[in-house]
Amino acid sequence: MKIGISGASGKLGAATVAALKLHAPDAQLVGISRSPDKVSALGIEARFGDFDQPDSLTTAFAGLERLLIIPSGDMRPGVRATQGHDAIQRAVDAGVGHVVFTSALGTRAAEIPHLWQSYFVPEQTLMRLAKKWTILRMAYYAEAFIDEVRMSLPGGVHAATSNTPVNFVARDDVAAAAAGILVGEGHHGAIYQATGPSALDGVARAALVAQVTGKRFAFAAISDAQYRDGLAAAGLPPFLVDAVLGIQDMWSVGGFDVTTGDVERLAGRPPQSLEDALRSAQL
Repeated sequence: MKIGISGASGKLGAATVAALKLHAPDAQLVGISRSPDKVSALGIEARFGDFDQPDSLTTAFAGLERLLIIPSGDMRPGVRATQGHDAIQRAVDAGVGHVVFTSALGTRAAEIPHLWQSYFVPEQTLMRLAKKWTILRMAYYAEAFIDEVRMSLPGGVHAATSNTPVNFVARDDVAAAAAGILVGEGHHGAIYQATGPSALDGVARAALVAQVTGKRFAFAAISDAQYRDGLAAAGLPPFLVDAVLGIQDMWSVGGFDVTTGDVERLAGRPPQSLEDALRSAQL
């Protein structure tokens, strides 16, 4: 079986390659990236493919039986939606039998610049065009929250625009779930939710950080305007401010207040808890 992983030089892509090599050593793995030299270092076939050069994807996807498409990190308004649509179209044109797309929990119709738009458009394209398809929607990365905690610890406060519970998932658990889909059967037409074992509201998250670090740490709910002003004062460009506020909206409306057993079902092991991820980070 020849399996392609787009964005294989990125963190999730490389983690998925590692999971596939562990659980499907006989599979032929093809890593697709703008930096194929970095993919070669993973010990698999490397191909050049750039979401901003759709013609390159037709060649990169040739001969693949299954393909994982991981969205880029480009936060410019509307860019990822176009990239995702084009990548899926090229995969279909190349004859890929089964396309898997990583998306976000709670994805629904939204307008630019909201981040849900960048997931909703490719999801719709995938379901409309692909011969076989699977969507793996992810909770909020535990690693991303840990980065926020590192920045917030000196001030002792983590701010958000609501106290709504949020589920956090470790990147390796998403990768293991993706690998389970890519080498498994019976996943066509499924929308899975890759989550950690529980969702925590802002107060509970802050209390957990305080418990793990032994430092004073609290939660503060602030308005959208206050959040926007803080991001702007930190020097973030307007499109990134919009992206971060979009994430806050995804949190506040309950988009990430979802907990499932899909990681364990797909990976064959339970997902890591946020507490375990915080302790491993040695904050």
